[in-house]
Amino acid sequence: MRRSVREYEEETKIKKRAFSVNSQLNENQVNEKTVANKLDEKAVDTAGISNSTYDDTHTDIPSRSSVEESKRRRGTGRLVALDAVRGLAVVGMYLQHFGSNPNVSALVSGTTTLLFVLCGGISYSIMGQRMMDRGAEVTAFRARMLARAVFVDIIGYLLIMLNTSYGIILPAYAAMFVLALMLFRRSPRTIVTTAAVLLVTTPPLMILGLSIFSKAYLLSDIAGGPMSALALMPAFVAGMAIGRFDLTKLRTALSLAGCGIVMLVIGKALAAYVLPNWRVHFEQWLISVQGVAPMQPPDEYAIWPLNTELPMWHMLLQSAPHTASTFQTMIGLGISILVLGVACLVSKKAPTVLMPFAGVGRVSLTMYAIQFVVVWVLDLTKIGHSLDGVPYGDVMIAVATLLLGLLIAQRPVGPLEGLMRRFDRLFSPPQPGSQK
Repeated sequence: MRRSVREYEEETKIKKRAFSVNSQLNENQVNEKTVANKLDEKAVDTAGISNSTYDDTHTDIPSRSSVEESKRRRGTGRLVALDAVRGLAVVGMYLQHFGSNPNVSALVSGTTTLLFVLCGGISYSIMGQRMMDRGAEVTAFRARMLARAVFVDIIGYLLIMLNTSYGIILPAYAAMFVLALMLFRRSPRTIVTTAAVLLVTTPPLMILGLSIFSKAYLLSDIAGGPMSALALMPAFVAGMAIGRFDLTKLRTALSLAGCGIVMLVIGKALAAYVLPNWRVHFEQWLISVQGVAPMQPPDEYAIWPLNTELPMWHMLLQSAPHTASTFQTMIGLGISILVLGVACLVSKKAPTVLMPFAGVGRVSLTMYAIQFVVVWVLDLTKIGHSLDGVPYGDVMIAVATLLLGLLIAQRPVGPLEGLMRRFDRLFSPPQPGSQK
């Protein structure tokens, strides 16, 4: 009897110990999932801005196997090549605004804007796909993009208030964040087709908007002129399509480089051998239809549309920078996609070469705003912001831009980038992981 009681007590102790071990294992597994979800959230935030389907009613935490599969397929860290290309676009803007070499200015003028917008579309697409892979709801992504659009818009108008002599694309950039919500869940083929259609249809709509919305500043940021959202939308949508592919693969890099070369050659050939003849006949036809444009501007106090200017249809056949014609956009996009493809190739062989530019790209919003503040201060103090006549002035500007960007990049996040994250989190719904 005593032996059976002792055996029963030992069996009870064994069961209790096994129960405690199982509880500890379950607790460790839950903690591991929580840490994985937090790391995934941090990675998506770091990307700033994979193709998968997602059910709007799904609210459970994604399984560990699906998260690991997403990591293997897309990665969760920043893409060095993308950051480097964005940083290169910022350096090009500084050279355009502060440099004095006409050859360098001709190369970077207009192209850096399209390169910057292209990177924005890529980041936009990557952020959307990563949030969907983590199990976030569509409304969470929409809320984050709308909040970021408001923040970027505010920064843009603050820079416009400085009244510098350079255009600010941030209001148009914010509008593209909102317009792109209609496409971020579409298939890559649909996005590519949309980019091709926009490349042809947006120039005449942009020119028409430049006339109709000439006195409506908010609407002109959306659809009025070469610096509007409508004019830059082909580059942004093209970036969204590129963001659906794995930029770490050699095949993707070679495809991007080849596509960029084809677009650049076609655009340059048309600009050199076809457009001059077309332009002459087209302008003669415009004069015969519209007559000579009046020397006096329209009366700004007249009722609409008597206060609008004539549409500048001759811009349709231009290839000069910042004309936003089909041909200028094709040339600029060809250069931008080629640069991106080369950067992806270099990142596989010698990523150290890209690190200085990647540091600038991580704080691109801050660096973009700083240049206009510097121009404002130099003009306010009558110093001037051109290094005309200074030996190797453009080299000095490029080096100074890289050093400033690397200095700011020593922080965990750039000043404006950190403020933008805090701002969008105020309006973002709680994530499924936190609800669980």
